Amino acid sequence: MGERYMETAQTESPRVASLITSREKVAPLITVSVVGQQFMNTTDLDALSVVDCDEPVGLVTRQKFMLTLFRRYGFELYGKKRIIAIADTAPLIIHEEERLDVAMDKALERQDKDIYDEIIVVDDADRYKGYLSVKQMIMQQSTILANSVMQKEIARERARELERMSQVKSQFIANVTHELRSPVNAIIGLAEVMKISTEKGQTDRMKERLSLLTTSAINLRAIITNILDLSKIEAGKMEVFNDGFDLVPLLHEVAETARILAGGKPVDVNVTGTIGSLVILSDMVKVRQIMINLLSNAAKFTERGSITVDLTQGNGEVTISVSDTGIGIRREDGEKIFEAFGQVENAHIKQHEGTGLGLTITRNLVAMLGGRIAMSSSFGEGTTFTVTLPISPISH
Repeated sequence: MGERYMETAQTESPRVASLITSREKVAPLITVSVVGQQFMNTTDLDALSVVDCDEPVGLVTRQKFMLTLFRRYGFELYGKKRIIAIADTAPLIIHEEERLDVAMDKALERQDKDIYDEIIVVDDADRYKGYLSVKQMIMQQSTILANSVMQKEIARERARELERMSQVKSQFIANVTHELRSPVNAIIGLAEVMKISTEKGQTDRMKERLSLLTTSAINLRAIITNILDLSKIEAGKMEVFNDGFDLVPLLHEVAETARILAGGKPVDVNVTGTIGSLVILSDMVKVRQIMINLLSNAAKFTERGSITVDLTQGNGEVTISVSDTGIGIRREDGEKIFEAFGQVENAHIKQHEGTGLGLTITRNLVAMLGGRIAMSSSFGEGTTFTVTLPISPISH
């Protein structure tokens, strides 16, 4: 990858000392919770160097930090620990007199998960001087490579890719923060009200409040489960367990869940198709999750009308369509819905709950089962998702 930048004249490449983005740092003994508050309060803070007596000993990036804390029991496991416990203790460290093109080569040779992490800069005595933003380095390199159309386009593409990843990261943080805040606040508030009521002997509404508390906890668990499922899929750690089961009662079971999710809205949920029984060999847990995700989505965005699940079979495949009369999806938003955190609503003003992970997970699960998924929609009129699965796993 570094060979792309070798054509740049060495005399034209600036030293990284002139490109230092920030000198923000934190001591290794500071607790994770304190660092978390600093990231929350400073939205444009992308990283913190962990520095001990002027010597850099680690790096904490916003994205990896937030992902660690939002995993199951993240706050409980790490909140009181020292930040060095979850910091990257082997970050890329370069000398302040290093040329930009050399620094770029080293940055882009890292593993994919680290490629856009900030780079720590030190002096001759290995003392901390600050850190570099890879985005700024790419932009600077783009200017330097302006005399080569091909190299200039490469640099721009890098900048565009980084910008897209930055937007995804920002959307992730905004969505997850928004979605976690609602059930957590509800749980804390209800627990406090129940405590006060118990102390005053006012237990008449305790059953109702316990029900609300349980609902909030279930919503919180669903959000965390989605995040963990996506992590498993991306890490290649989610397995498929095939077994024979009847698809028809499963669809009726999930349809009942959709009726509950629709609540008091005037929405009819129906299962159609002439098939009385249809046994397939697949992963029942994952098929159920696919259908729950699609029907939950339909219930969320349908205020009145109907949700219809239709089952057909043919050519060794089953086709399940989920159609609703909801708000529909604009044509320009059609590709976004399958992207991680790619909701078409702004996290701060949106009306519908969700992290934007359900359809991403659904698409991946369908692919794992050897199937395919398609979507058609008319904005303001409704949406149909069509899932096609093999009746038996395809042998390779």
